[in-house]
Amino acid sequence: MSKPILVFDSGIGGLTILDEIRQALPNESYIYLFDNARLPYGELGEQELISGCVALITSFVKKESVSMVVIACNTASTLILPSLRAVLDIPVVGVVPAIKPAALVSQKKHLGLLATPGTIKRAYTHELIDQFAGECTVELYASSELVLLAEQKAAGNPVTHHQLAQILSPIQQSELDTLVLGCTHFPILKQEMQEYLGDKVILLDSGKAVAARVLALKFKVQQKQGRGEQDNEYKDVFREGQQQGCENTFSRIALAYYTSEGIEQGLKKTLAKFGFFKTSRLNHSY
Repeated sequence: MSKPILVFDSGIGGLTILDEIRQALPNESYIYLFDNARLPYGELGEQELISGCVALITSFVKKESVSMVVIACNTASTLILPSLRAVLDIPVVGVVPAIKPAALVSQKKHLGLLATPGTIKRAYTHELIDQFAGECTVELYASSELVLLAEQKAAGNPVTHHQLAQILSPIQQSELDTLVLGCTHFPILKQEMQEYLGDKVILLDSGKAVAARVLALKFKVQQKQGRGEQDNEYKDVFREGQQQGCENTFSRIALAYYTSEGIEQGLKKTLAKFGFFKTSRLNHSY
């Protein structure tokens, strides 16, 4: 069995990315690490976010043997990837807001980007917009509250129409036809958001793009190892995953670690739905 893939986020949102990856690679093992003690990341200063994430992830990787690190957090991805790649000798994959596909999909050439305050203000985000959506009108919406609502839903507590309206009403009043979900937490609320905004707005996230990148890196690693037959295995796995999903993979390694003092029972149930039946607080020795 190959080494597990480590998926990292500030909270439960990274499960939306992991789900897409596991549909592409259902025979892999996964470890989920979420730094919920410092949630939400969009409110942290840049240096605080970088130093904390890099220390946590590098310490974890030194003690746990993994094949790849996926930073399933837009806010963290805009800052920590160069530092992580400089100290790790395994592939590190980040998340990029789906600006490019949104610009191609939008009929009105009028987009919205809904993300955390950290992602919205990063120069990297604005470079993406200039590069791929220069001919579009792009409205920017920052929200940390929506991250907490996604965590609320994941913990088993319902999200009300009023709570969503307080955040999404400016978007509903806009003329945009495509909204980029620039935080991995937001797809957790995709159904509720779509119901509130209506069919006039297309919601796009980066999950499938990240899964495709992880799959491509797996091919590349196998080619370097001179195991061409394994490439065909991964292609077969991808097709099976598309047809069957990942229901048969929960018997493989699936461990989840968190950094807070504890997590609610509802959150444990959500993790179990994704195959993470064993959860543990990360030991301070990391």
